[in-house]
Amino acid sequence: MQWTYLAGAASVAALGFAFAGPSLAPGAPAAAQAGFDTRCTALTEAMRDAWPEKGTRITAVDFRAAGPAPAQPGPPGMAPPPAALPAHCEIVATMHERQGVDGQRYAIRFHLRLPQEWNGRFFFEGGGGTNGELGSAIGRLSGDAAPALAQGYAVLSQDSGHDNATNSDPKRGGATAFGFDPQARADYGGASLAPVTLAAKALVTRFYGSAPKYSYFVGCSKGGQEGMMLAQRHPELYDGIVAAAPGFALPRAALAEAWDTQQFASVVKAKGETLTLASLAASFSDADLGLVRKAVLDACDADDGLADGIVGAQAQCTSAKVVPVLRGKVCSGDKQAGCLSTAQIGALEGVHGGPKTSAGKPLYAGFPWDAGWSDMGWRIWKIGLANGQVPSINVMMGVPALATTFTVPPKAPGIGPDALLGYATGFDFDRDADAIYATGGGFARSGWQDIGARSTDLSAFRKRGGRMIVPHGGSDPVFSVADTIDWWKGVDRANRGAAAGFVRVFPVPGMGHCQGGPATDRFDAFAALVRWVEQGKAPERIEAAAGPMSPWKGRTRPLCPYPLVAVPKPGAADSEKAENFVCARR
Repeated sequence: MQWTYLAGAASVAALGFAFAGPSLAPGAPAAAQAGFDTRCTALTEAMRDAWPEKGTRITAVDFRAAGPAPAQPGPPGMAPPPAALPAHCEIVATMHERQGVDGQRYAIRFHLRLPQEWNGRFFFEGGGGTNGELGSAIGRLSGDAAPALAQGYAVLSQDSGHDNATNSDPKRGGATAFGFDPQARADYGGASLAPVTLAAKALVTRFYGSAPKYSYFVGCSKGGQEGMMLAQRHPELYDGIVAAAPGFALPRAALAEAWDTQQFASVVKAKGETLTLASLAASFSDADLGLVRKAVLDACDADDGLADGIVGAQAQCTSAKVVPVLRGKVCSGDKQAGCLSTAQIGALEGVHGGPKTSAGKPLYAGFPWDAGWSDMGWRIWKIGLANGQVPSINVMMGVPALATTFTVPPKAPGIGPDALLGYATGFDFDRDADAIYATGGGFARSGWQDIGARSTDLSAFRKRGGRMIVPHGGSDPVFSVADTIDWWKGVDRANRGAAAGFVRVFPVPGMGHCQGGPATDRFDAFAALVRWVEQGKAPERIEAAAGPMSPWKGRTRPLCPYPLVAVPKPGAADSEKAENFVCARR
């Protein structure tokens, strides 16, 4: 990252003295468990002078007996089943306590769980959204995989330097108000990652008597951005990284959120209606989006060798194929059910094309045509639910982030949904977009410098033997898979065509943001990463299953590393089984 903590790293390496014996074997007697309990609660005193950075302190420490994990929030049917957690030591600590230039109190809080039966490995659980939450430090993984803690990993999470409970200000964007403080913005962008890693590893080493043999980072969305930050700016800290749906171009993606809002607002205006969050959500009915999905499938479904509701060969699914099919669904007169208006098709073309200046200069990648454009998660991000119960995330979260956190100078976007919608629709891409690259007014670094993590120079990460897996949904509505693929092509060019030797992108056709959609969105990228790091087995494919929100109960498919796609084996009898597909070029 942009911070130098080599002295801190040396401090961690020097912590070779033993505070504890080796981790306990399964079936350890009660007396040994009691010893673990005692060592756990003694950590506050044991770490008092052992932190890499002075001022770090434990604020809470408790022994936790084996039991169920805390419930995970999420939409009905998408939350994983409750997981069983092993006996472990739970620690909450704080560092970098200070008063910001905005008068608020800030600190970096981190959360660590140390299992009684440690596997000798370290796992950093990435954040999400605007962060500001301590995180579970459980290490939840996709699909049916047991959490990292249950697998024996020491697990870390953090709030990235601000607290949503205390640093939120409705007059300054709510939970994104931290963007008015340069250091808080930098900590959110990635400056918090190295110090919490070094602090946590120091504690792990002190507690178990040995440093972790392998260290992993796993995150999606903002967590994916954090993984990219670590690989690019602190490659020495982690052996393996899963950077899923990486928000490594967050400021640019925020421009696309405003752009997309304007595209859909044009549909409302074409109808002669007043623009509100409700009318924005009604710019497309669910049936309208179903027509869009059908048009995409009619144009592109069979390009991967099988018409199965999955656009596997997404690179071949161009506007030249899709738009004529869409135009074949244009209403002959007034807009009615069963057809689309010309304004709706124009909005979809705008979303696909991505944000641009009036001179045609691209500001962010467009969104590829895919079958997930009718999914509930896709519409929630873009326009909100048709019933009005969930407004557009692009407006409600994207606007405050763009106004306060990604631009210089930060600006209060206004209070309430109407003000946020007005900010998005009033955004001028010729006049305002360059603010994500601006400095000044107390901000020595731009939003892009602090938060962008799109460098194609991974030479240091490659040289130290690091490995990275990047899953990304084909229908991700906020971070375009096209941008991730373009980044990987740049990495490949920088490595003379050998990038696949250490980093692989796995597009997931139909999947939305991190999960969901008409997709095989249940897969264990982390297990594939561990095999790659520890056994040298590069992932030629990752087995995936359809989730509960997909149309295909029991379907499995291989996810293939770009540029390969899953194609059916000639003569295969069962097209619902992954074993009947191979990864090949199309």
